[in-house]
Amino acid sequence: MSDRPDRPAPDASEPARPPAVGDRLELALGAAAAGGGCVSRAPDGRVVFVRHALPGERVVAEVTGEARTYLRADAVEVVEPSPDRVEPRCPLSGPGGCGGCDYQHVALDAQRRIKGGLVAEQLARLAGLERVVEVEAVPGDRDGLAWRTRVAFAVDDDGVVGLRPHRSHTVVPVERCPIAVDAVNDAGVTRARWPGARQVEVVAPGDGGTVVAVVDTGGERPGGLPDLPVGVVWRGRTLRPPGEVAYEVDGHRFTVRAGVFWQVHPGAGHVLTEAVLDGLAPRPGERAADLYAGAGLFSVALAGAVGSTGSVVAVERSAAAVGALRADTAAGPIEVVQAAVTPDLVARRLGHPDLVVLDPARSGAGTAVMAALAGLDPPPRAVAYVSCEPAPFARDLRILLDAGWTLTSLRAFDLFPMTEHVEVVGVLVPPGAPTP
Repeated sequence: MSDRPDRPAPDASEPARPPAVGDRLELALGAAAAGGGCVSRAPDGRVVFVRHALPGERVVAEVTGEARTYLRADAVEVVEPSPDRVEPRCPLSGPGGCGGCDYQHVALDAQRRIKGGLVAEQLARLAGLERVVEVEAVPGDRDGLAWRTRVAFAVDDDGVVGLRPHRSHTVVPVERCPIAVDAVNDAGVTRARWPGARQVEVVAPGDGGTVVAVVDTGGERPGGLPDLPVGVVWRGRTLRPPGEVAYEVDGHRFTVRAGVFWQVHPGAGHVLTEAVLDGLAPRPGERAADLYAGAGLFSVALAGAVGSTGSVVAVERSAAAVGALRADTAAGPIEVVQAAVTPDLVARRLGHPDLVVLDPARSGAGTAVMAALAGLDPPPRAVAYVSCEPAPFARDLRILLDAGWTLTSLRAFDLFPMTEHVEVVGVLVPPGAPTP
């Protein structure tokens, strides 16, 4: 006979403890959500965002984070799989592994359907625009792999190179990344030690030249660099040549300092330029403005289209990117302005452009800049907006739509296979302009 006091029977009317980090829940999954997961509901009513899952699946999910109104979780067991589920091509994909790929477990055509639905959802919610969005494949990858020409690898305190799990500071060692181009994987950077570095970004040129490693130490000049056949750049300074990489797009050679922004997919330059030019249909003699011009991808294309009788003003705040831009002024009539894109710049320094291209950072141009653009008198004949983030894109589009502009074309490109990210190009015309 035990001397332990009898425990009272649980009260069936007492509510269960709310789920917490580490708990496992069996969940039926709804639609895909921004962030790479799917939506479900916990027993206490909170929304759960479940990674490594697919719409319509039933999974066992482990809670990895919690807030007052929602939970984050990883699918650790698939009870009822989706027909779109495939075996990941990367051994580090999945809970606790590398967080860089959201959709390694999803068939490629299904990835694009999901991304199209997410873009359409943001357009409806933020821009008030109902539109079916088809995400187009882009030449230059191998079944969604071997496309990334630039990879930022994390480095731990021992100098070991790797990648981080989702929402984690841990570094998972990696030797080869399946979504990186062969030149990145073969450079040997991930197999070497980088003492004192916090990050090493490996940049592969598009012309078959030498790979460059951009080292971030957080301050001190790196010491003990590994003996590798790669260029090394630190804080914009070339420690081991080369410090630049070259890309060719539609017959034009762009040379940029490693670390300056350039699209990571090898097919991006061509498809984005083609989409912008097709949408704007530039004419000889027109004036164009390229805002957030970077290294000049669209500036050069516009200069070629408007010819010697036209003009292009390219606005970019990065000094390193401006250096590449100025080297390309020989490609045509390009005026380079080193400045941030602000409402005042749009209103006072652009003059009266016939065409405008915007390719802002992930956060978008912002409503104030878009309002200044809508206020130009006379308005541009057409505006092309290029974005890698559907929510800010839709938010900014709303400003022009509310001012009477019309979205005449929208294209979406799968520049980031195996991830949730997608690139969109929207073309708008002002009130009263003819539409196709």
